[in-house]
Amino acid sequence: MHTDVPQQSTGPRRVPAPTASAPPAVVVAGRWTTRRWLTLGVASFLGVLLVLGAAGGWVLARSATLTDHVLTADTAFVAAVRLESALTDQETGIRGYGLAGQSEFLDPYHSGVTDQHTYTARLRSAMGDRADVMRDLDALEQRAGVWQRRVADPIAAAPPGAPVALAADRADEGKREFDAVRAAAGRLQQTIQHARDGARAQLHSATTERDALFAAIGAVILGLTTTVFVGLRRGVTRPLEQLSGDVRFVADGIFDHPVTPTGPADVRQVAAGVESMRVRLVRELARTDANRLQLDEQATELRRSNAELEQFAYVASHDLQEPLRKVASFCQLLQRRYADQLDERAGQYIGFAVDGANRMQTLINDLLAFSRVGRLNAETTEVDLEQIFARTTDALSVVIEESGAEVEHDPLPTVMGDATQLGMLLQNLLSNAVKFRSPERPLRIRLTAHADDDGLWHFAVSDNGIGIGPEFAEQVFVIFQRLHTRETYPGNGIGLALCKKIVEFHGGTIAVDPAHTPGTRIAFTLPGPAPVAAAAATQENQR
Repeated sequence: MHTDVPQQSTGPRRVPAPTASAPPAVVVAGRWTTRRWLTLGVASFLGVLLVLGAAGGWVLARSATLTDHVLTADTAFVAAVRLESALTDQETGIRGYGLAGQSEFLDPYHSGVTDQHTYTARLRSAMGDRADVMRDLDALEQRAGVWQRRVADPIAAAPPGAPVALAADRADEGKREFDAVRAAAGRLQQTIQHARDGARAQLHSATTERDALFAAIGAVILGLTTTVFVGLRRGVTRPLEQLSGDVRFVADGIFDHPVTPTGPADVRQVAAGVESMRVRLVRELARTDANRLQLDEQATELRRSNAELEQFAYVASHDLQEPLRKVASFCQLLQRRYADQLDERAGQYIGFAVDGANRMQTLINDLLAFSRVGRLNAETTEVDLEQIFARTTDALSVVIEESGAEVEHDPLPTVMGDATQLGMLLQNLLSNAVKFRSPERPLRIRLTAHADDDGLWHFAVSDNGIGIGPEFAEQVFVIFQRLHTRETYPGNGIGLALCKKIVEFHGGTIAVDPAHTPGTRIAFTLPGPAPVAAAAATQENQR
């Protein structure tokens, strides 16, 4: 059966005349690709950063070392001052003990001796690598040792309780020796101070160098960043923008706008490929326009052919059925009026003629219904299958009651389709289930329905009748294909073919489930609203 073919329509576009041949893709030899440029740029950038990082690390390490030297010198200077203070405490304690002879005056002397050893050890630990400091420290210890042996220790060894006569005897010597100790302590402090000044000068110089180097690193990084940005802009971004602009022109329908290859080799190759595709597209569009004109002509021819088929359908539904009705009517009239004059064989012949005319009339009606699926009265709306099922079972109530069938169904949804055709679908499936029932058991028919993730509703009409063999699962949907004789089961063999056409017109599928026993299970799908909306509609129907 012919169907209308809609005319194709396209938006305005500029299609140049096709060229004789497509230009070959431009292959750029000897030019660097984007990846190679980026690899070189990134490698150079990382190399410079590595060198700058190594220089910065060296400067920071040197600054840290010089800072440690300054801190060490400061610590040593403080120790030298405290060492002199400890020696002074010793001299004060000895002088007081010598004058008063009281033992408590020896406490500063003993604590000073302890502090002397502590700060001497601290100086040796901190400044052991400085020979000049060690020389002055040794000299100080020597002078302090002489003073202690000649003056301090003999006075401290005298018994307490009275002034020590030895202190008065050696007062001048003790003063000379301790002045020598003070002079040695002063020289030690001057040497350490000189070391402090040198360390601080080196630290200041290193700090200046560090600041200059970091400023240079910042300038180099800024320069490299600017160079990379400009390089990417000129070598990659700008060619890609030009390519994107050319492609946008073509995408907007300006097919005569050429795509110009620029930039690195790979970008140029992409542009050349797009240009080649544009040329081929121009050719295809030219052929498409020619095909569209041909399709328009075919659509016009199909509309004319469908008009003729509509006229044939009208003739078939009226003019062809009228002679059949006359044949059947007059044969029945002949049988009634002359029954007493006709023998049994003549009556049988008349019955054959009437049955043939009726079957021909039924066949014409079935063919008309089959041909009209998807062509006439095909308005797609929301169809409540609960109402369709109720009307269908009501129309089949007599045969259902006579067969003693028990008909059940799940809550049915609302689907998108044509109400008349979906009614024909359910009527054919239910009437087939009744017709092909098994005499060995009570007939049970059930219509199930459930929504799936594919956006379709899945239905199945199941019965416990005589069933369909797996080898006939496809054959039963072919028009005029029968599995039984007309004497056993009447019909024209169009019912399931009509069901298949209705389901496929609605965008679904239909098939026999060979695993269902006993009986037959015919499953089909139909489009419907989203499952949530369908579930709400089903609950509303149940209420």
